[in-house]
Formats: sequence, structure tokens, C-alpha cells
Amino acid sequence: MNVPSLFHFTFLLREARTPSWRPWILRKQQFSLPRVPLLQAAGKKNSFDLLGLTEAELKEQFVRGDGPGGQATNKTNNCVVLKHIPSGIVVKCHQTRSVEQNRKIAREILQEKVDLFYKGEDSDVFKEKKALEKKKQEKKRRAKENLERKKHFKEMQQLDKK
Repeated sequence: MNVPSLFHFTFLLREARTPSWRPWILRKQQFSLPRVPLLQAAGKKNSFDLLGLTEAELKEQFVRGDGPGGQATNKTNNCVVLKHIPSGIVVKCHQTRSVEQNRKIAREILQEKVDLFYKGEDSDVFKEKKALEKKKQEKKRRAKENLERKKHFKEMQQLDKK
């Protein structure tokens, strides 16, 4: 792919994903590619077939965060509270100091929660959590078996010494 077509491709993707109500973000994200379509195209394991959220369904507030951080946390409104109006699901995100990153993270979390709310056990998020839980239980079981083997081996060594 030659350089002009790469820039053209980037421009087309940015135009397709950028809402018209946020023209001030374009200056900051001129050279960034959209995350979700690329992740789905690349076949990453974290790319789900999630339900889409529209901005009309969301109510967004910026509040003061809590927790450690002192004055930096207590005086800035960089905590994002996002509410999905049809389902009533509320997400509060204060993982970073940046409002934009918190907005993005809050939307990702809310999208997963809304998907889980509407799809239930058919949701990709639910299936992945179940798979991780099963994997964790299997690891725990193997560790327990290994501990029992070691205990049995030590008992056999004690009997052999006597």
C-alpha cells in the first residue's frame, strides 16, 4: 500500500467514525485510526460483537473523583458518569487523569454491560467470563492435585527412612 492511499484510507475511516457534534476532537486525533473496526478486522480475542450505543441514549456527567490523589483528584471534574437511559445502567469511570480517556473507557464498559443486560447468557462478554472462570477453577484443581502428590511423596519418603 503506497503512502497516499494509506492517508486516504485513514481519512475515510476517521470520517466514517467521527460524529459531527465533536469537531474539536478532530484536531487532537488527526492521525489516529478507529480502534473497534481494526480490532474486529484483526481478529483480536477482545473484539466482541457488542450492541451499539447511540449518543441519544446516553446521559453523560463529569463529577469530582474520589480516592487517593489529594488535591489533583479533589479539585478536578475528570470522573465520568455515563448512564444508558433505556436500561438504566450507570457506569462511573475515574481510571485516568484524562477526561477523554475516561470517557472512552466508560463507553467501553457501558457497552459491555448493556450487551450483557440485553443478550444475557448469549453475550460474548458472558461467555468469556465463564471461560475465564472455568480456566481458573481448572488451574486451582491442578494446583490442589499437585499439592496432594507432593504430600503423598513426602509421606512415602518418611516411611522409606524408617
